[in-house]
Amino acid sequence: MKTLTSLFLTLAATSALAAGNEPAATSYNPAQPMDIAKVVSVTNTATACGVVPATMEYVDHQGQTHRVTYEVMGDCTTDL
Repeated sequence: MKTLTSLFLTLAATSALAAGNEPAATSYNPAQPMDIAKVVSVTNTATACGVVPATMEYVDHQGQTHRVTYEVMGDCTTDL
């Protein structure tokens, strides 16, 4: 789980989702492998503290777009 959390935090560089064109989000299931060819966006958790919901949008190897929601520990940083 720690590796997965680190992966999602590393990928938290962008959070722009195209309004109206996004697929329905599903909850992350650690028992089901994910087919990720390309990460499109990840919720930015840089200023969140504690455990917060996040969403990752990705494209699988067949070219289909997916959205998955999960809980992640926020980075808890602020711009001063």
